[in-house]
Amino acid sequence: MTFKALLLTCEEDAKPVAQLTELTDADLPDGDVVVDVQYSGLNFKDGMCLTGLGRLVRTYPHVAGIDLAGVVHSSKDDRFKAGDAVVLTGWRVGEAWWGGYAARACVKADWLLPMPDGFTAKTAMGVGTAGFSAMLAIMALEDAGVTPDHGTILVTGATGGVGSIAVQLLARRGYQVAAVSGKPDAEQFLKPLGAAEILPREEFAATNRPMESARWAGVIDNVGGEMLARILGQVNYGGSVAIVGNAGSNDIKTTNIPFMLRGIKMLGIDSVMQPNPRRVAVWAELAKTLDADQFESVITAISLADLPEYGKKILQGHISGRTVVDLSL
Repeated sequence: MTFKALLLTCEEDAKPVAQLTELTDADLPDGDVVVDVQYSGLNFKDGMCLTGLGRLVRTYPHVAGIDLAGVVHSSKDDRFKAGDAVVLTGWRVGEAWWGGYAARACVKADWLLPMPDGFTAKTAMGVGTAGFSAMLAIMALEDAGVTPDHGTILVTGATGGVGSIAVQLLARRGYQVAAVSGKPDAEQFLKPLGAAEILPREEFAATNRPMESARWAGVIDNVGGEMLARILGQVNYGGSVAIVGNAGSNDIKTTNIPFMLRGIKMLGIDSVMQPNPRRVAVWAELAKTLDADQFESVITAISLADLPEYGKKILQGHISGRTVVDLSL
């Protein structure tokens, strides 16, 4: 039996080329569980894999897609049986291992979770790595002692996947949310999700001042670079900054003064190698917090054929909300 896939090939020192093709089970890597993929997702890292940025993919031909959800076709592992609904995010699937941009995937059983209660394959991929990371960041802030009565939470890159879900989740958990975006439609997009205030990127341009007036009880940062350096000097005494993404830059040119004089914390958020007990807890919090109807409004479904175009768009910052890949299209 054949199934459709978006296969990446790459000549030496060239950019990868994406081609819709038909594969068979014999083409799949040797794993424990074969999954009939119903939906995958589109994340910033997927855009990098599709375009060859960052050398995340080292071996070709390759099937990208760091998230997938579907139904077990067959299993060598007793934890899963044919017909089970499952979800997978992280574990370097889609980078070092073939991922979700094919109608069938073969993965290790340790990487799979049963589909969390309250989720379909589509909504689970609407959440995907982006929403999983957003909830990890919120839980990290809360573990560090940040609560709604401490003040406003700032979210950078707020119209992106992580940012837009973070805005929704924070608002639903009772936080006052300020959102940073440079997009002209940001207010129209973010206010219905729960953002109380929309701030332009220009407000966070680089400065020589190591500290400014304290403004933020906590921060979820998806941008890095100069914006993050500026924000560190604005965090309240004892506040925390969850570092999720680097859409702007990997570099942070800053000082240790906010850490010494205000006791702020930087919290690194990794969604890739989280142990399964933590993953189950994160999905449970997502199920409790997300408003299903509101969340559906920020999901756009595309086909495998649309991925090369959308992979470029997400890297250029031209996508708002969440994009899922419907393998039936």
